[in-house]
Amino acid sequence: MNTRKRNAGLAAFFLSGVCAISTGVVVSLLQESHGFAYGMTGTLLSLMSIGNLIAGFLAGILPSKLGIKGSVALLTTGYLLGYLLMGLSGSIPLLMLAFFLVGIAKGCTINMCTILVGNNSPNRTTGMNLMHGCYAFGALLCPFAIAAAQKLGTMVPMFVLAGCGLALWLIFFTTPLEAGGKKAGGKTDWGFLKSKRFWLLTCLIFCHKADETGVTSWMVTYFKGSGIISGQFSPYTVTVMWSATLIARLLIAFVLPIKNAYAAMIKMSLGCIIFYVALVQANAQLPAMLLLFAFAFSMAGMNPTATAAAGRMTTPTSLGIMLPVASSGAIIMPWVIGQVADRVSIGAGMATNILPCIGLVIFALLVRRLPDGQE
Repeated sequence: MNTRKRNAGLAAFFLSGVCAISTGVVVSLLQESHGFAYGMTGTLLSLMSIGNLIAGFLAGILPSKLGIKGSVALLTTGYLLGYLLMGLSGSIPLLMLAFFLVGIAKGCTINMCTILVGNNSPNRTTGMNLMHGCYAFGALLCPFAIAAAQKLGTMVPMFVLAGCGLALWLIFFTTPLEAGGKKAGGKTDWGFLKSKRFWLLTCLIFCHKADETGVTSWMVTYFKGSGIISGQFSPYTVTVMWSATLIARLLIAFVLPIKNAYAAMIKMSLGCIIFYVALVQANAQLPAMLLLFAFAFSMAGMNPTATAAAGRMTTPTSLGIMLPVASSGAIIMPWVIGQVADRVSIGAGMATNILPCIGLVIFALLVRRLPDGQE
């Protein structure tokens, strides 16, 4: 166990939480400053998710050519360069590139931190939950950091986030990463591709990614556009959501461990659909905040529980297929919401996010019906 590597992973994931989740607030600031249509806002958010997906594939290809440290040093510059572009230019092509670069950095950071923390923790489950807790804590702080920076100027938050990106890059650059890099020999087991359980769980995570990203990307804009919450307080909806996520993950890890993963996923998915239906019908600040908290609390454990339910199929190869495929949900849903918002209304756009909630219930029930031992 290498404590330095584990701590580097925890620190980097905290900063990634600040940088990645800030996009939901930043895109709202950019929309106000440059007058974007809802469709363009959705496109920018989807480009970030595309970058996140591509980073998963690049992380498997580049180390053989550049080494682990070289690959990580290249890909994680995305946070620094992306936020600098957002602060310096209102050009649509450059902003599209900026969100794509932020997505690349996010995807690379997830992969690298999972390796650093997972392989260097006495208890892998506790270590991974602590890592995701660090991410949630960073997500909690981002609205406060942005609000403080905004007092100095409209574009100042982008430069503060670029500074966080630089700090994250320096953490990886100064951490010894080459050890445990490229592994030799052996055939890759592709048997999981024939597994019904694998694909049902992938579809479930797809719906989770679509659902979560639809909310984190658009909720600030939705609350401001619909007048449910004033512009001054709407950025703090991110804090409400990530507070619920952090509390739920810590409870699952240390207080209320899950005994039956499939039963738990059904309960969580039912909670998601109930609270989201109520959320999009809320028209006052307090009920909206309480329902957003309840929705995020219900969703928090879905992704790690679904991934863990893959059991012995959970290998670097299978995750290299499962997570990028599932991440396409985070690409599609923000774009769909933006298109519907442009053609109908922002309320109608947010209502479409009920569809992946329904998908969660369906796939949770289907995977639960598989006989024990059947892949």
